[in-house]
Amino acid sequence: MIRKYLLTGIFTLLPMVVTLWILKAIFNGLVGIFREPLAWIVQLMRLPDLPYWALALFSALVTLLLLATVGALVGNFAGRQIMDWLDELMLHVPVVKSIYGATRQLMSAVQSGQGGSFKEVVLLEWPHEGAHTLGFVASRDCGWALPGEPGRIAVYVPTAPNPTSGYVVMVDQAKVRPLDLTPDQALTWAVSGGVVAPQRTGTGAFRLPDPA
Repeated sequence: MIRKYLLTGIFTLLPMVVTLWILKAIFNGLVGIFREPLAWIVQLMRLPDLPYWALALFSALVTLLLLATVGALVGNFAGRQIMDWLDELMLHVPVVKSIYGATRQLMSAVQSGQGGSFKEVVLLEWPHEGAHTLGFVASRDCGWALPGEPGRIAVYVPTAPNPTSGYVVMVDQAKVRPLDLTPDQALTWAVSGGVVAPQRTGTGAFRLPDPA
């Protein structure tokens, strides 16, 4: 009986604990970004050392202010010109331009679905024969890497529970099966580790089950 109660308590609190753990990691990362600059300002102004909660609050406020400022800038002509200038600057810095350029293209593809990227969910046999998983069609042009093998497509396979650290594989288009799933449904399935599976409705379409 005690074992049953313990397991029930663990599985009840686990989603909350995982969520809080991720938020804590993000929060600590933000605090770490501003720790040194703020400590330098405090020392320069000869102020007493700030407690951790004050540093954390300052970091959160600065982050929110930065996000709001960027959002406001891209909403007007002058702001867009500044962001375009910063964009060009990042794309001309050696090493940095490779990382920044690839990340920008990935974010643009996910956000706008440019060229159908990450909008089409497919079922593919991966990582070995007999095993299947869900993936997103990233590109239908793999001729630059496999010029003698037409019909290959690039598929992004998300990992669980963090779908941003996935794999990109080039597979034969004939070996993937399109699914009538939305990207949100496929991502939810991946993040949940396969627990939250889409359900087929009476019309034949898929939907996610209602939260318990």
